[in-house]
Amino acid sequence: MTSASVNAVFDFSTDPRRLDPEWIHRQLSTTTHWALGRSRADQDRILQTSRNYGMYEQATGRQVAYARVVTDEVTFAWLADVFVSPEHRRQGLGRQLIRRMLDDLESLGLRRIVLKASQEGRGLYEQAGWEPLDGGEDWMELRGRPGEPAS
Repeated sequence: MTSASVNAVFDFSTDPRRLDPEWIHRQLSTTTHWALGRSRADQDRILQTSRNYGMYEQATGRQVAYARVVTDEVTFAWLADVFVSPEHRRQGLGRQLIRRMLDDLESLGLRRIVLKASQEGRGLYEQAGWEPLDGGEDWMELRGRPGEPAS
């Protein structure tokens, strides 16, 4: 768990005790297309089972950005739920959040980190070195919960 100043105004942290679960749930479940309607119980479980990253105002300690990674911590990771509060966008926080998250993951020696980029986020990820998935046609998915028919 680390906490570090990313500039004079914001801190980056991997400390799960600093997360604001209410803020994270409210932002993701009401303002994003990928987590729209996600239940608070599901979001709380996600926080427990993911590597979580936050950006916080130094003056207030208020959370202003969030990202999470699902990983086996050896070969593979999936970056998900990257979010910067609307009033803090266009200040480089997303770029800082991604850079610090990658720094944190570097020690794991992962072979692949994947994500599904939105159109508005694509440039941010390309700047950090992501490329279109090579061989993406081999990827498959199973939608729904195990035992339930896919919709």
